[in-house]
Amino acid sequence: MNPAPERHTVAIVGAGAAGTLTAVQLCETAARRRTPLDLVLVDPAPEAGRGTAYATTDPRHRLNVPAGGMSCYPDDPGHFTRWLCRHGEPTVRGGDFATRYRYGAYLADTLGQAIVHAHGTVAVQRLRTRAEGCARTPDGRLELRLADGESLLADSVVLATGPAATTGDWAPPGLRTSERFIGSPWAPGALDGLLAGPDARAKDGAEGRAEDGVRDRVRDGAGADVLLVGTGLTAVDLALSLDRPGRTVHALSRTGLLPQAHALSPAPAMAAPEGLDAPTLSTLRRTVYRHIGHAVRAHGDWRPALDSLRPHTARLWRSLTPEERAAFLRREGALWNTHRHRMAPTTAESLARARTARRLRVHTGGITDAVARPDGSVLVTLSNGLHLTAGWVIDCTGPGPRPEDPLWRSLFDTGAAVPGPLGLGVATRDGRLLDAEGRTGPPVFTLGAPRRGELWETTAVPEIRVQAADLAEQLLAPLTPLRRPARRRPLDAHGLHLSTHAEAAAAHRTGLERVLKVRAGAEDAFARAVALDPGFALGHAALALLGHECGADVDVPRALADAQRCARERADERERSFVDVVTRRVHGDTPDAGAGALLGHLAAHPADALALAAAVPTIAFSGLNDLDTAYASSLVERTSPAYDGHWFPASLLAFLRQEQGRYDEAAELAGRALAVEPASGHAVHALAHVHYESGAHERGRDWLDAWVSGHGRGAVHRAHFSWHIALHELALDDPAAVRRRWFAQLAPGRVTGVRALVDSGSLLWRARLSDSWQGRVPAADVLDSVAREIVERPATAFTALHAAVALTAAGDLAALRRLRDHAAGADPVQREVVVPLCEAFAALVEERFHEAARGLDALLPVLGRVGGSAAQREVVEETLLYALVAAGRCDAARRLLDTRLDRGHAPRDRRLLAALPE
Repeated sequence: MNPAPERHTVAIVGAGAAGTLTAVQLCETAARRRTPLDLVLVDPAPEAGRGTAYATTDPRHRLNVPAGGMSCYPDDPGHFTRWLCRHGEPTVRGGDFATRYRYGAYLADTLGQAIVHAHGTVAVQRLRTRAEGCARTPDGRLELRLADGESLLADSVVLATGPAATTGDWAPPGLRTSERFIGSPWAPGALDGLLAGPDARAKDGAEGRAEDGVRDRVRDGAGADVLLVGTGLTAVDLALSLDRPGRTVHALSRTGLLPQAHALSPAPAMAAPEGLDAPTLSTLRRTVYRHIGHAVRAHGDWRPALDSLRPHTARLWRSLTPEERAAFLRREGALWNTHRHRMAPTTAESLARARTARRLRVHTGGITDAVARPDGSVLVTLSNGLHLTAGWVIDCTGPGPRPEDPLWRSLFDTGAAVPGPLGLGVATRDGRLLDAEGRTGPPVFTLGAPRRGELWETTAVPEIRVQAADLAEQLLAPLTPLRRPARRRPLDAHGLHLSTHAEAAAAHRTGLERVLKVRAGAEDAFARAVALDPGFALGHAALALLGHECGADVDVPRALADAQRCARERADERERSFVDVVTRRVHGDTPDAGAGALLGHLAAHPADALALAAAVPTIAFSGLNDLDTAYASSLVERTSPAYDGHWFPASLLAFLRQEQGRYDEAAELAGRALAVEPASGHAVHALAHVHYESGAHERGRDWLDAWVSGHGRGAVHRAHFSWHIALHELALDDPAAVRRRWFAQLAPGRVTGVRALVDSGSLLWRARLSDSWQGRVPAADVLDSVAREIVERPATAFTALHAAVALTAAGDLAALRRLRDHAAGADPVQREVVVPLCEAFAALVEERFHEAARGLDALLPVLGRVGGSAAQREVVEETLLYALVAAGRCDAARRLLDTRLDRGHAPRDRRLLAALPE
């Protein structure tokens, strides 16, 4: 019997942003690799994720990076924005600036989710205390001495302690010892005396007591003026919090420079300039200034140029000599910081108002003297000769050169840590502490601010999250043994190997079977597969595909990022190829590129049923946009031998045959598939179209109604089959039946999400267009049941088409225009088809019927590019018919109705034709 592997213990000291990001990466990577791990977070704070930066509850304190740049994950930049959308801010955009407190909640929640998902592989413990010492034990482990008298043994230690505390060395002795000097403004309770409102005695209006009131306020501090020493981002936050009528906040620094503001409307991104690998600092300086000048000429903004340097900053810093680094800090350090670390536009606006009102005054210089006055205030003399009286002086000079708390001092005292270059932070190599000889010692690591000497730019989340991911890789790589390929890997239902264990493979097979049958539960089955094996690439990719294509409740970018990580770590060539196919599909590469990858994958792996299902436009998937029906049919025919008589290819081919108008063949193929698998949703869908397109409305209605009540009870798209039945009832001119069907099977509550948009919304509109729905059309109820993100920022052109239909039915012009604006920046099909469609629908809502008819008529030849079936796209044709009649173009309407009746018998169309004036 094999002994259980010994568990490795990692202690993370500090549970702020850096510690939380490291813990998240360790949990997820260890779970993905099935590497047993004990993780201990040591921090006295009541909640992980907040630290100093994100504990503030002041809503005026906003992030200095837009939400789109603050994800916990380097490979999933939209994660934080999506979290905000799910937690009460549905309209947030990537360029918005969230509050610091909300970001702390996001970090805590993300860590909680990572701990839950890693349960069974990673055991997480939280110690609410401080670490005050670190020493190596005789057996090579590390012992942390804790403030509560206990000790903690660990195999590796990560010091996520954040920026070093300010030292206050700049302050005159009389100021440092004053009770009105605040050296650590973010310490709990440090600002209590300043944040109280103005004393009520100042409002009593008695002139005789005014002077006494002012003196009292200075004495108790509530209304006293404040001097902030430093004009960086800390000073900005404090200036906002301390701003109130009757108080002047002074801000002082050597340069008098406040941080620049982010642009309200960011200019397009720029590429970094050539010539960055310059041999000297002076050459590099000229290259950067030329690049900034080019940005100003091209965009009217210097910010894109500076932002383009961000991925290269650490490499450029390392390339400089110590003398050049020191020269850069002397000459450009302050200028770089004020332009590189910017404030939110709303923050800049608030500061500007305070400065205009003279409640905020900025000074250049330093403090030469400070004298305590009898009333408790401090008389401060500046180097420019100015004298200021302040009730409080607050140190906002930023982090000290190196950490100085007891834990770090113990490491410096033993030589396990030494100051970094130019005294910045500590000496590290790839995050591991170095000794005075430049050698790595015990496995003690750090990230974030302590690495300033090594990296220079290392204090913002976009840099720290990359360091956290790299650190997790360093810590876990030695613990994850090279796995020999299993002698007998499990197979899927069609004989393809799966890089997972038997239990996860069984769940995956269940999910695949339900996708092929169009049955409910596929999402749950794939989710179970990745819960059983978080490192199973195919399971994550299948979830991403279902979320993207079918509207399943899946965080698609997160699932896709997981699939990509897992594919790099543990997958065969077929699985990696499938992940690449899904990646191209989700990221909206050009249709040709996506088609090429998918068709190449199927040529190499014809038995990959999920890939085949995704390639063919059906009830479940939109298919490849540029794949015509004839080619899709030949694709199914070519891959069919790999399925050895299985019913699935026949069901796909049945749908394609009806799209070609070969209804008899389609019916025969569908019948053959249903004889083997009566629950085959694809075959039923094909037969539903055969009945509709051939005008067999009574037979189609009765047959499909019976199937929905029987074998179709577990169909995942049961609402779509109900929609098909309602189409028959609509064509039969039976408005009462349509109304009953809608309320019984298609109304919001019974159908939600994309399905409600595609089926419920379009049916309402079609019923309204043909006078088959009297009274208010409840399109707004349908829209309320769909996430606003799906309606106004749909991922596919097919969804966008139906969003436009529902918004038109609701008469929501503003949302229709927002959808148009989204489509204008989306994939080519949305730009070229959905944009003019929205414009035509808007013209219809505004009763510009001639313009609407002209736009819709022009779109009919290219409408197939959005995907879906002819019956679904027919809603545009019916809208055109309505516009033609409303515009008085009855001859054109008559021709269109004659064409429709030539395609198939429909009593409703005959009624509409008869009602047209001669």
